[in-house]
Amino acid sequence: MKTIQLDDYNIQIGDIWSTLNTFLKERNYSKIAVLVDDNTHQHCLPILEKNAPNFNFLIIKIAAGEQHKNLETCQKIWQRMMELGLNRNALTINLGGGVIGDMGGFCASTFKRGMDFLQMPTTLLSQVDASIGGKLGIDFMQVKNSIGLFKNPQAVLIAPEFLQTLPFDEIRSGFGEIIKHTLIDNAKQWANLQAITDLTKVDWPTYLAPSLQIKKRIVEVDPFEKGIRKALNFGHTIGHAIEGWALETEKPLLHGEAIAIGMICEAWLSHQVVGLPMTAVDEIVAFISRIYEFYPLNETAFPDFLHLMTKDKKNENEAINFTMIQPVGKAVINQTAAKELILKSLRFYNEIGE
Repeated sequence: MKTIQLDDYNIQIGDIWSTLNTFLKERNYSKIAVLVDDNTHQHCLPILEKNAPNFNFLIIKIAAGEQHKNLETCQKIWQRMMELGLNRNALTINLGGGVIGDMGGFCASTFKRGMDFLQMPTTLLSQVDASIGGKLGIDFMQVKNSIGLFKNPQAVLIAPEFLQTLPFDEIRSGFGEIIKHTLIDNAKQWANLQAITDLTKVDWPTYLAPSLQIKKRIVEVDPFEKGIRKALNFGHTIGHAIEGWALETEKPLLHGEAIAIGMICEAWLSHQVVGLPMTAVDEIVAFISRIYEFYPLNETAFPDFLHLMTKDKKNENEAINFTMIQPVGKAVINQTAAKELILKSLRFYNEIGE
């Protein structure tokens, strides 16, 4: 098992079950709730119950999907916490992907002014990204993660066997964050990534630890996103806008799918604004296009994308804030681009599918 130590909690990757059992026994919580969605209730909860048979888990189940990451679902979670008699001495285990982790941590941190929670991420996306950094929250008025807080879990326990329960598109979505971590901080790994041709044959634990180490270094220096932590937003300014807009359509995008589009657009902006060589942009476009299906962006929606970008919480002085890269493996934070240039980046993406 691999342990990544942070200031006040650890991330453990591998055979995490003895660690979990010892933790629960030593802490002697008044009650232990497990937050699941439809998918993790069916596929992951049995794995947890089998490996921690001596504890009485109280189940809180919600509907699966980003579209449910809102205040209405929080009210259902808080209501269930109240019905179960949870108090400040209780524990919530968030068993699921990024939505469960973000929203479960948010609800646990605000219920009765805060109870402990454990993150047990079950998707590739949450294992490489949402499981570290203490950012919790929900979506509001189509703006992702616009209501929330910073609060660290007691621990993050990553069991690779959960990845075997995932459909392929969820694996591909999570891979987007591994690409992002590589492009902002690990030029050496970029060459290794480009050799990947089949996501069904990747040994994911090999990539989990390096990705988490990148995020760990950044988060420890800047826990509240005042400076260098903004590096983690590469691909997300445009990607979040597209993801938020697509949620309201018949063809919603998974997070990593939207971020893949954002990374192509923002790589092109990096060429225009900070001088990333076009050869590097072409490499990024070729690799992402090989992994992700083309998703045509309707030009009539471009004003909506821009509107959502202006609502992004990273913005300052009404300018849309970007993280760019130059060269590959090095992030350049706090960059801005004129709206016309942003629109050109969206058109650049659309031209890939022509």
